[in-house]
Amino acid sequence: MDAISALQLLLLPAGALAVAGFARRMDWSAPLLLVLAGLIVSVIPGVPAYNLSPELVLLVFLPPLLYSAALDSSYLRLRELKRPIMLLSVGLVLFSALAIGLTAYLMIPGLALAAALALGAIVAPPDAVAAAAIGRKLGLPRRLMTLLIGESLFNDATALTVYRVAVGVIAGGSAGFLFGTGQFLYAAGIGLLIGMVIAYLAGWVLTRLTDALVANAFSLLIPYVAYLAAEVVHASGVISVVIVGIYLGHQMSNTAYGTRLLSRAVWQVVDYLLEAIVFALIGLQLLPLIEGLAGQNPWQVAGYAVVLFLVAITSRVLWLVPGTYLPWLVSKKIRGSEDRVPWPHVVVVAWAGMRGVVSLAAAFALPHTNLPQRDLLLFLTFAVVIGTLIIQGLSFPWLIRKLGVSNAQERFQDNLTEAAAQQAAAAAGLARLDELVAEGVPDVHEQVVEQLRTRSERVALQAWERLGGGTGQEGEETPSTVYKRLRREMLAAERMVFIQMRNQRRIDDEVLRRVMAELDFEEAILERD
Repeated sequence: MDAISALQLLLLPAGALAVAGFARRMDWSAPLLLVLAGLIVSVIPGVPAYNLSPELVLLVFLPPLLYSAALDSSYLRLRELKRPIMLLSVGLVLFSALAIGLTAYLMIPGLALAAALALGAIVAPPDAVAAAAIGRKLGLPRRLMTLLIGESLFNDATALTVYRVAVGVIAGGSAGFLFGTGQFLYAAGIGLLIGMVIAYLAGWVLTRLTDALVANAFSLLIPYVAYLAAEVVHASGVISVVIVGIYLGHQMSNTAYGTRLLSRAVWQVVDYLLEAIVFALIGLQLLPLIEGLAGQNPWQVAGYAVVLFLVAITSRVLWLVPGTYLPWLVSKKIRGSEDRVPWPHVVVVAWAGMRGVVSLAAAFALPHTNLPQRDLLLFLTFAVVIGTLIIQGLSFPWLIRKLGVSNAQERFQDNLTEAAAQQAAAAAGLARLDELVAEGVPDVHEQVVEQLRTRSERVALQAWERLGGGTGQEGEETPSTVYKRLRREMLAAERMVFIQMRNQRRIDDEVLRRVMAELDFEEAILERD
């Protein structure tokens, strides 16, 4: 690779990070801005072509993004909502694939049924990255966030399995309903089994590693191992990665504290970089796809795109409304275990159907042989992805605010339960301190004991203060808020002294890094508290 090619390769992540950083600074949706920036840049003369490689997406980008999302999810909440999640990630994907595929087959002259169903499978699974980012920022209730994330974790496996069957038919194989069902069950079952084995082994290793750097370096390999181990035997690598991520996320509390502290930062950086590149890549595909449509009627192609976009949206609504309420109405068991879902929640989930890069990667992986309308299918996939990202993505925040869906009550309840837990934990810690003092632990000064008591009581009081403020008067700073504000000012002054002493050569850089790390860690604790 020459210097110019290397520079062109570097421009993509550098530009993506610049746009994503600007979006964070302006408090805008980074995925949407990245897609729009990619669309604009793609038509600028002289900009190098960044063709989307399906292998790059499915082997390099998808495993860590899935793993990170699974790691950050809640096994208990996913288990609690397994029925609606399966209705979304399996039932809805199959229904959407069938609706989109049959519409394309009936609408586009000469399109084979297998190719039409492959298109349906390609654009059926939503990518909840954008929706989850917006929902988290606007404070969607925990149940809705769990549904969106749970759906995105499993729906790719359903869609890619249907896609494999359809592509097998396109390539000249033969397949029927029983064959397709068998392949689906095999891919899901073996993927689940491989994921469970790797999850147990990886968990065993991580809980025994005390070096945070080694443990997190090892964790970067886990999603790739899980994905490739399943794909080698033609099982679902997606399911394997998701199972491993959910299990290890649940077991993370058993790892060393340093591993947990570093893990969050590592995966935040990985997510930020990969998501920025992925959404920028989506927008950059416009010009190559338009060039592939040479000789086709642009108005006819636009009509196909609009119809399929509408089918992708309406099929989600048509499945969600009866899928949400009919089981609750007809099943006494479900009514006894689940509350009736408020209609605004159904509307929010129905509109959170933004498609993503997995759809584009699957489209680009379509075979060149036996598929004369491949370029058309690529463009239609791109149109649905871009349409959902822009139209649904831009209107999603407005819809959430308009419907008044929020997690304010959950936040209050969380603060209440946290305060009670902090008080119980503080009581246990103080009781243990009293035991140690009573046992006559040597070299323990009364001043040290008093400092430990004060800190334990302060942490417990902070949790109660979050519920109402110092004396309850609006706008008044709580004692812990005043403490943090003043301590931050002190830390800034202390840092300046250390920096000046380093500049005057009175302390070495190594000493500066060590003391700065201690001050930074204390400030991080203040931010967390």
